[in-house]
Amino acid sequence: MTHRPTAVGLACLAAFSLAGSAAFAQQNKSTPAFKEEIANIPGKSLAAVLVEYAPGGKTPSHHHAKSAFISAYVISGAVRSQVDDGPVKTFKAGEHFTENPGAHHVVSENASDTEPAKVLAIFVVDSSETPLTMMDK
Repeated sequence: MTHRPTAVGLACLAAFSLAGSAAFAQQNKSTPAFKEEIANIPGKSLAAVLVEYAPGGKTPSHHHAKSAFISAYVISGAVRSQVDDGPVKTFKAGEHFTENPGAHHVVSENASDTEPAKVLAIFVVDSSETPLTMMDK
């Protein structure tokens, strides 16, 4: 059975996917793709957000919801990422990286100053937990 996101569901996802950041809004576009409860795992949801990086675009360091396990798939372009104290790595279209619950996403940026990049971030998260992303202060 395929579920289509409702306008209200997408609006709610948009409201809690990012906890307001002017810097993020100026360089990147974040679009909620869907949020669905996982039928066989009560209290858990699967949510996806499309992040589009402008050339040279960066997202400030941030944390995600405490319960969130994330798999980020690079759709186009290339992005640089650093999670926790790990190394800074570049991921190209067709590659992915993960973030464990409670991880600190220190570097999140377009690897190119001339080409855009797109990433689909897929969250497995407690259904009640919002927001999904909180920028560091």
